[in-house]
Amino acid sequence: MMKKVLVGCLIGTIFPGVLDLHAGNTIPRKGDPFPAVNLPVPKNPSDLTYLGVSETGSFVITKIRTKILIVEIYSMYCTICQKIAPELNELYRLVEENPELRGQIKIIGIGAGDSPYEVEVYRKTHKTPFPLFPDKDFTIHKAIGEVRAPFFFAMKTKEDGTYEVIYSEAGGFKDARSFLQTILDASGLK
Repeated sequence: MMKKVLVGCLIGTIFPGVLDLHAGNTIPRKGDPFPAVNLPVPKNPSDLTYLGVSETGSFVITKIRTKILIVEIYSMYCTICQKIAPELNELYRLVEENPELRGQIKIIGIGAGDSPYEVEVYRKTHKTPFPLFPDKDFTIHKAIGEVRAPFFFAMKTKEDGTYEVIYSEAGGFKDARSFLQTILDASGLK
């Protein structure tokens, strides 16, 4: 399976438009519900505070307290993911430094095929300020359609507490400000 992620990263570099053509399951698209996947509870207390969760063991992604959740599916071995890591850090900074957006938008990363050790190496290498989660056995990866890394989802929280996908795209982005504006436009959040 690791080979699939690595090949997906290479294909995404050369042919970004075909990244999701070979996915095995249905990829959540705009307007679709996002699967209620389970995430391991972070060990870092600041990640717990940021996410607004207090569970132990694992928790359902919809427990993250926010209006908009941006999820990056990445792999430690994906060169595109590594290349865009500084822009993701900038996106986080733009949100957190804006009092109107802080708490309204949150960002997480899910490492497709990455072990907890690999997630920690990636976090330290790229100085990632937002929570990253391992998906060593590809459970989450399979639930979201076996997308190729990097892949971005943005969801808004509905009144019933579920997530509705408002953005679902393969590949990276070049500018944190324009990506943030795309998410704000899609969400209706001002």
